[in-house]
Amino acid sequence: MNQLIMGTVLCFVTVAAASSDTVLPSKISQADMSGEIFSRPATIKEVHNGNSIEDITTLLSSDKKFASGMYKSGKSHWVIDEPYGVDEFMYFIEGGVTLTSSDGTVTDVNAGEAVTIPKEWTGVWDTEGYTKIWVIYSADGSGL
Repeated sequence: MNQLIMGTVLCFVTVAAASSDTVLPSKISQADMSGEIFSRPATIKEVHNGNSIEDITTLLSSDKKFASGMYKSGKSHWVIDEPYGVDEFMYFIEGGVTLTSSDGTVTDVNAGEAVTIPKEWTGVWDTEGYTKIWVIYSADGSGL
């Protein structure tokens, strides 16, 4: 099994204390990566056009421009004809995605692989379903 999956992902989050700010790690454990994370109360569970999704943010930076978390999706097809809007790094734990860029270039990303999508990207997103760890940067804080 891939070392990243077997390991732990750490992010840092600022938590306001009574008289000072304390920076604490935000951990995604092996159990979380196996799906337990989606039982947390902060998990957003929605259905869009018959596609079930689960999404949880594990970190939102103090300037609200950087975030990370996990996301699970069922089968879906998305046409992205406006720029993606955020810079997003994704590591696929299960499943995968086929990204067809506007110029016709196809990028297949499978479990154990990662991809970074620039905010300017347009194209088609196809999947039979996946679980991923995501990290997003947005200069203006939108899309987080």
